[in-house]
Amino acid sequence: MPSLGEAARAVLLTPDPHDKRRAARSMARAWRQGRLAHRCDTAMPDEPAWPAAPELLAPNRMPRRGKGGSERGRVALLHALAHIEFVAIDLAVDLIGRFGGEFPREFVDDWIGVAADEAMHFALLDRRLRQLGSHYGALPAHAGLWEAAQVTADDALARLAIVPMVLEARGLDVTPATITRFQSVGDDTSAKILSRIYNDEIRHVSAGTVWFGWLCDERGFNAVETWQSLVKLRFRGSLKPPFNDSARHDAGLTQEFYAVIAS
Repeated sequence: MPSLGEAARAVLLTPDPHDKRRAARSMARAWRQGRLAHRCDTAMPDEPAWPAAPELLAPNRMPRRGKGGSERGRVALLHALAHIEFVAIDLAVDLIGRFGGEFPREFVDDWIGVAADEAMHFALLDRRLRQLGSHYGALPAHAGLWEAAQVTADDALARLAIVPMVLEARGLDVTPATITRFQSVGDDTSAKILSRIYNDEIRHVSAGTVWFGWLCDERGFNAVETWQSLVKLRFRGSLKPPFNDSARHDAGLTQEFYAVIAS
């Protein structure tokens, strides 16, 4: 029987975005059907395989998108979000393949569901881009999104602290305003897609918080103090308000975690 680690590596080394999306969903289906052994002893690549387009640029070289008032601005924003979801497929799959053996099967159940969600989110956004006359890869994209995986490749606790509990939680803060912006210009189709993503990502942040707490308990650590220490050590940005305290609370990421160290 093929292993979970082998399947994860295969997804990570698939460069075509649509093939990667299908591979992630196929991996999730195989796991749920009991066709993958719970073994994660296959080495994960340092970087996933990605397509030649979009061109990846440093954050300070990215063109300004505006606020999405024009169709061109909305396309640019949707493209940026599609790239985030594309990278999120690899982040979820790498988490499983790299660290899944340190956790019970329920951890894999949760995170393979996250990987399938991210694949679906990417498909929805790319389809919307095509409806608007564009496609994923038509514009440049942020080059630094994989950095969080690189700086946490040695420790599952650090990975959970930074990726779901900082980066995805930031999505909870900013997405409601983006949804309102799309609605205000009559783009209800895009707004509904973002609403779906927003609701799913509350569950993703919750999975991060739950399993971070589980691993802290296993190691005898205080979860809040450990998270704050890891964010200071491993996250190169800063935690900036305003925070969506309600959505974060629903995900188990209460203010005691982030309020003290927010800038």
